[in-house]
Amino acid sequence: MYNFRLLSVSHLLTWSRCCRCVQEQKVSRDVLSRPSFVLAVLLLFNFGLLIVDHVHFQYNGFLFGFLLLSLAKHLQSQHLQGALLFSILLNLKHIYLYVAPAYGIFLLRSYCFTEDNKDGSVRWTSFSLRRLIGLGTIVASVCAVSFGPFVMMGQLPQVLSRLFPFKRGLCHAYWAPNVWALYNVLDKSLATLGVGLKLLDETQLPRASMTGGLVQEVQHSVLPSVSPSVTLVCTLLSILPAVASIWWRPRGARGFLRCLLLCALGSFLFGWHVHEKAVLIAILPLSILAVESREDAGIFLVLTTTGHYSLFPLLFTPAELPIKVLLMLIFTIYSFTALRKLHSGRGSVLRPLEVVYLLGLVAVAIACEVLFPLLPWQQKLPFLPLLVTSVYCSLGVCYSFLRLYVSLLRREKSKQL
Repeated sequence: MYNFRLLSVSHLLTWSRCCRCVQEQKVSRDVLSRPSFVLAVLLLFNFGLLIVDHVHFQYNGFLFGFLLLSLAKHLQSQHLQGALLFSILLNLKHIYLYVAPAYGIFLLRSYCFTEDNKDGSVRWTSFSLRRLIGLGTIVASVCAVSFGPFVMMGQLPQVLSRLFPFKRGLCHAYWAPNVWALYNVLDKSLATLGVGLKLLDETQLPRASMTGGLVQEVQHSVLPSVSPSVTLVCTLLSILPAVASIWWRPRGARGFLRCLLLCALGSFLFGWHVHEKAVLIAILPLSILAVESREDAGIFLVLTTTGHYSLFPLLFTPAELPIKVLLMLIFTIYSFTALRKLHSGRGSVLRPLEVVYLLGLVAVAIACEVLFPLLPWQQKLPFLPLLVTSVYCSLGVCYSFLRLYVSLLRREKSKQL
């Protein structure tokens, strides 16, 4: 009960701060249809955060509170406070390294350079060393408080080895719907095809441990095995255009927010041993843009529906099935109806192919949650529903990532014109 009250206070503080930052083109007399109210519901009653913290019993609510409060500070041009909140957040949980590049480049470019040049170029004459020292002092102080005791006791190497456990393997048993889930399926498909065509010797292939539900290092059968350094390079390449964009063409705090989303999704799609719940790092901040822009609302609906359904395997007992289905239906129906009403008169929120894809998600849910347990041979392939869920959801997450990049490029082009 104490945890629930703590998270509720964190959510209320976050809601009040973030809703002040929403750009409302016109103030509606109907409070329920205002962007600030819709945003409050999307943040306070987010389905993914609800089941992860209050059913699966983890502690992410107050961490997302820090993240959203930090974003609100930057949207209000209170950059030092935003930097302090993110520094604390990063030391509370290192998974937020996903979005650290966006913070670092944005603060260096838009805070440490005190003047905006008309041509958008970077001139070191406008660089403020005082502001850089201020930011550095904040980050160094938080890290000193966090890691200082471990340094004094000579335990820093042990802490770092626990923070970055590379021996856990590339994937978390197919649960994270990212590029590596697609890569694994392609590898297994090629191996099956090779054995069927008698091009490969089945006895010489590695055991199919990736679908065994174990967290360990694995070797791919046909495709090259992926190392942590490869995932790091892929992640950096995926976020490089986004961070370069806010460096060369800064567009204020909302440009930073868009870059943060791309960093979060890029790290989720290409990172090492990514957990499925990490998709919430992109879903929650995207709520802010969704209530302001019709295009972002469409991306939000695809990513949220896909990302939330990918969390279903966390609740795997039959008794939990009606709970997760009902909660997701309530949140999803509200998201669709509220955002469609909010952006009415500006065209359809979703594209036809997006609607078809989301309807396919319903078919996947019925097949995995209802039909598969009734099959007589389901015990031979217990992780097949998890594999199907991750692969199908991977397509939606990848699509949302690409659409966010297209949106970023369009905004750059319109600014040039």
